Amino acid sequence: MSERADRSEEQREVDCPGGSCQTRREFLTAASGTLAALFLSGCSKEALETFFKKNFRELSPAEVQDVLQHLERQYSAQYGKPITVADTPAQDGILFGYGLDLSRCIGCRRCAYACVKENNQSRDPQVNWIRVLRQKREKGVDLEGADQYYDVEKVPEEGYTYIPVQCQQCENPPCVASCPVGATWKEKDGIVVIDYDWCIGCRCCVAACPYGARHLNWGEPSIPVEEINPDTHYLGNRPRPRGVVEKCTFCIQRVRKGRYPACVEICPVGARKFGNLLDPESEIRYLLAHKRVFVLKSELNTQPKFFYFYAT
Repeated sequence: MSERADRSEEQREVDCPGGSCQTRREFLTAASGTLAALFLSGCSKEALETFFKKNFRELSPAEVQDVLQHLERQYSAQYGKPITVADTPAQDGILFGYGLDLSRCIGCRRCAYACVKENNQSRDPQVNWIRVLRQKREKGVDLEGADQYYDVEKVPEEGYTYIPVQCQQCENPPCVASCPVGATWKEKDGIVVIDYDWCIGCRCCVAACPYGARHLNWGEPSIPVEEINPDTHYLGNRPRPRGVVEKCTFCIQRVRKGRYPACVEICPVGARKFGNLLDPESEIRYLLAHKRVFVLKSELNTQPKFFYFYAT
C-alpha cells in the first residue's frame, strides 16, 4: 500500500465511546462543510494540512496489514470465494506510459470488455472505464462529434475511425488538485489512484477531469459471484461501494507485478502498447521517438502519459 493508501473504513473510525462510532466517510462528509468554509475564507494550504494532521494519523505497517486482512475477509464472505487484496507498491525507476495506435484500432471494444472483467466494474448499473468513440474519417479526431454508443453489425466500418479514451494518467492531474479531502493522488510510477474509503463522492474530480475518465457509482455496484476477479489491489480493482468515484489505474494489480494491462493483452490487432518511460530501450520510448504522436487536449497542460500515434 502506498504512503497514503493506509485508510480504511474499519481503522479510520473517529473515536467515540458508547458504540456509536462515526465512520471515516460520515466524518469527512460532515467535515466537508468545514473545509468549504476554510476555502471560502482564503485559508492557506498550511492551515488545511494542519486540519488533516489534527484529525487523522498515519498507520503502522502492522495496522496496514490488519486493514488488508479485514478487507479480504469482508470480500471473501460477500462473494463466497477467497479474495486477496494486495498493496504492491510502486517500484523505483519506473514511470508507466501508454501508447495507442489509431491507425490499427478497429473499434471492437474488446478492450472495454476486458477492462470490466479484470477490474470488477459494476454490471448493473453499468460502469465502464474505457469509452470507444466512433468518428467519421473525414473529420479526423473529432471528440465533440464522436459517438460512443454505436451499435453496428461489423467493425471496422468503411469511412470511420475509432479512438478509445480512458484515464490519461496526467503528470499534472486537475482531478488531484480539485479533491477537497486528498482522496486521489499521483503515485511515483505515474499512476493516478483513488482511495475508495477516503472518497466522499463529491464529484469535484469528475467535474475537473477534461477527459470524462472518472465515474461515480450512483447505485449499489453489482458483480455476479462467478465473474468476480479475486486478485485485487487496495488502490485498484477491489470491489467498490456505492457513492465513490473510480477510474482506470493501468490495471495496477497487474502492472506492478510485471504484467501488461488487460486491455493491452486482449487487443486483437496490437493497437495498444505499454511500458516504462524511463527505460530508453522500451517499446513506448521507441514509439515516442519514431511515430507521429499526440496527446488529447494538450492546451490544458495536463501532460498525459497516454499517447496516441499513427504507425502508418
